[in-house]
Amino acid sequence: MNAPATSPSVKGWCPGAHRPMLSGDGLVVRVRPFRAELSADQARGLCDLAERFGNGTLDLTSRANLQIRGVAEADHPALLAELEALGLIDQDPAVEGHRNILLDPNWATGDLTDRLYDALLSALPSLPDMPEKMGFALDTCRGGYLRDGSADFRFEISDDGGLILRADGCDAGRPVTEAAAIDALKDMAEWFVSTGGRDAGRMARHLKTVSLPAEWQTTPPRSAATDVSPGAAPNGTVLGAAFGKIDTTALRDLLNDTGAEQMRLMLGRMFWLRGGRAPAPSQHFVFEGGDPILKAHACPGAPFCPQATVETRSLATRLAAQTDHVLHVSGCSKGCALPRACAVTLVGRDGAFDLVKNGAPWDIPSQTGLAPDTISLKDL
Repeated sequence: MNAPATSPSVKGWCPGAHRPMLSGDGLVVRVRPFRAELSADQARGLCDLAERFGNGTLDLTSRANLQIRGVAEADHPALLAELEALGLIDQDPAVEGHRNILLDPNWATGDLTDRLYDALLSALPSLPDMPEKMGFALDTCRGGYLRDGSADFRFEISDDGGLILRADGCDAGRPVTEAAAIDALKDMAEWFVSTGGRDAGRMARHLKTVSLPAEWQTTPPRSAATDVSPGAAPNGTVLGAAFGKIDTTALRDLLNDTGAEQMRLMLGRMFWLRGGRAPAPSQHFVFEGGDPILKAHACPGAPFCPQATVETRSLATRLAAQTDHVLHVSGCSKGCALPRACAVTLVGRDGAFDLVKNGAPWDIPSQTGLAPDTISLKDL
């Protein structure tokens, strides 16, 4: 039997603004915009900071955050001060480290999702101490849009329109009222910690060995919503970014040319320019919903990440058109670009790739030692 890929160094936490992570090209500083939205001025300011302190690009992550890469350690305090001036970070590092909140991008000021966001933000300091990788989903507009997003505690809508709280890894959740929603969340978080969840690190992983109370699993969520794809959208345009890489000059030009008022970050490494004019086509962004590059996921790979021994994105670009399924090319078995199972996963190990079919990067591969130049999905 083939052995799983060599275990990389797992940090157990994600980079943040206050707590960046050292990578092969310097510090990775993650910015979690409040409500996953930036004003046009904030977006331009972030472009300026990526050019001044980083490598001139922004990374749009799988959790709809933005990252500045290549930051020198000596420059981190100055960058932090600039991010605070833009209103993009929390003053409390502990809160910022746990503010992993996914929102349906269709939220509107004052609606249920917006109100739950405010309530959750206020409650974060009072939740029990949990791993910083854990997160929350507010899938309370149409319902089902965030089903594939990385979150452990999910507020969702049931078929009858009611609000439920569902633990990731369970098929059904617990009906709650808006007024009782945060208390129910605290109950679930306390249960997670008291039953040893911190050792598992994530809710779904914990539930493979420990059963959630039956009364918290009574009501299934609404069926998954139709996927959003690049193209015209209400009050704006949705665009994609291949592998989440955004050239700052191109983004600044896009904002200026369209006169967009806001930029909402979305799953699938897409963003929604709201307000202004429709953008002109550009090679820097994905404008068509059928573009296969949006089904291809790849981390920066070598030499940008010290965990990786392979270059990833050129291979992912070449293979993207060879499949209608989701493709993941990962520099190591951590699988940062897509930390879940998909149809085809190629995992870097010692300069070559292992193949995992219908599995996650850390699963046992069906083939090992594949040379990058010889890989063709038609042959696998």
